[in-house]
Amino acid sequence: MLRCLDIRDVLIIDRLSLDLGPGLNVLTGETGAGKSILLDALGFVLGWRGRAELVRQGATQGEVTAVFDLPAGHAAQAVLAEAGIEAGDDLILRRVNAADGRKTAWVNDRRVSGEVLRDLSDTLVELHGQQDDRGLLNPRGHRALLDAYAGLDLAPLRAAWAAQRAARAELAEAEAALARAAAEEDFLRHAVAELDRLDPRPGEDEALDARRRMMQGAGRIREDVARALAALSDEGAEGRMRDALRWLDGAADRAEGRLDAPMEALNRALIELGEAQAGVERALEALDFDPAELERVEERLFAIRALARKHGVLPDDLGSFAEGLRTRLAAIDGGAAGMARLGKALAEAEAAYAAEAARVTAARQAAARRLDAAMAAELVPLKMERAVFATEVTAGEPGPEGVDAVTFTVATNPGAPAGPLNRIASGGELSRFLLALKVCLTGESPGLTLIFDEIDRGVGGATADAVGRRLKALAQGAQVLVVTHSPQVAAFGARHWRVEKRVAGGQTLSSVTGLDAAERVEEIARMLAGDTVTEAARAAARALLAG
Repeated sequence: MLRCLDIRDVLIIDRLSLDLGPGLNVLTGETGAGKSILLDALGFVLGWRGRAELVRQGATQGEVTAVFDLPAGHAAQAVLAEAGIEAGDDLILRRVNAADGRKTAWVNDRRVSGEVLRDLSDTLVELHGQQDDRGLLNPRGHRALLDAYAGLDLAPLRAAWAAQRAARAELAEAEAALARAAAEEDFLRHAVAELDRLDPRPGEDEALDARRRMMQGAGRIREDVARALAALSDEGAEGRMRDALRWLDGAADRAEGRLDAPMEALNRALIELGEAQAGVERALEALDFDPAELERVEERLFAIRALARKHGVLPDDLGSFAEGLRTRLAAIDGGAAGMARLGKALAEAEAAYAAEAARVTAARQAAARRLDAAMAAELVPLKMERAVFATEVTAGEPGPEGVDAVTFTVATNPGAPAGPLNRIASGGELSRFLLALKVCLTGESPGLTLIFDEIDRGVGGATADAVGRRLKALAQGAQVLVVTHSPQVAAFGARHWRVEKRVAGGQTLSSVTGLDAAERVEEIARMLAGDTVTEAARAAARALLAG
């Protein structure tokens, strides 16, 4: 419930504080007195899009504060929790419009965006008028209104829609992947066969390269080692040394011992030379290799490196690359089974969505019949017993909210064609249709402050009296704020304010005055009689107030 609206320096309002209460609150006044400015100010603090500039001429900023009672379990508390704002018994909204156009908002002294204000406003206030585009006249919102009236829980339907979309996306992705794989099937099979024949192993490239370099090095040094062995053999150093020892031995008897030491040295040298020769022979044997082996190593090494270059991977990664190709081939080979499985899952998801959508459609159709019956009963006291209201539930675009389109239609006279609510009804008729519809739907939106902006325009007499009675009934246990020019409607108000203009200091300003019992008589008499209030008008006003 809106408890207080405080306005500072907005348009032609300098200072205004309006204390509201439950039940039917009535605002009256001459045309142009500023009643619509009050609604503009309320819309501003609620984040609605309206006039671009609201600052009163000569002021540095305009400011509006609205205080709402917030009972436990109110829908606004979920919005506050989402925004990280602590909720209490009071909800205080404040918004400032600077002279340079900047707008700043606070909720319970926490700075917030306009989006948060609008989310809160959806749980706090509904505005209805003959040009209303936020609520009952907007066909895009009729389905949601019918769902609320029916008490429908759409969570299972939304879940079924999400599951269907996920299954369809998974199947489409699998089909695309299979198509891509099938387009390169020949390449995949050739590449896998080629890799399987070669069967490269991690680390094999490095091992083959080391073996190849070793064998190539052996070929280059073996000739020198063989020459060295020849130089040490009987044809080389060993033979010469043995010849020298033999010649010295033949001369030793005549040398009187002078050759003994050299001959001993030669014998030791022959022993060392033999060891050297044996070592060189062993080395030469180790350098022996099969030239065919070098050829085989080189062929495999070159084949591995060529295949790695062909596929743009490192030689050691050929194994994992081959495994990836095999996986893609397996997807092709098992594609039919996989597609069948995904297709079955999609069919099941579609069937589940269709069943849930059918359940919701049936619930909407039943609720539409109940709403039409309630509207027929509600239109009678509004002097529209010949009009026909119908809730059309037709096939719509499938989505998370179902497969239905919902439109409120009316036929104002028997036999007349039915059409959309905002195109068929005249001004006065539209007012009554909107009021009747809101009376029927109000139980589904508890905690809202309902505002009717001149919804009684174009009606008078007994019809205006009927409108006033329905507004009073709607306000029982709720809060309704009505801007009206109808004395019959104003007479049903539990609280009554008069909006009027005054000129102060060369400026035109608007003010709002709460009326007591005597002042209400004068105001309603003025609404009945015009500028000159007669005793007859006062008597008529008292009669209206007496009910």
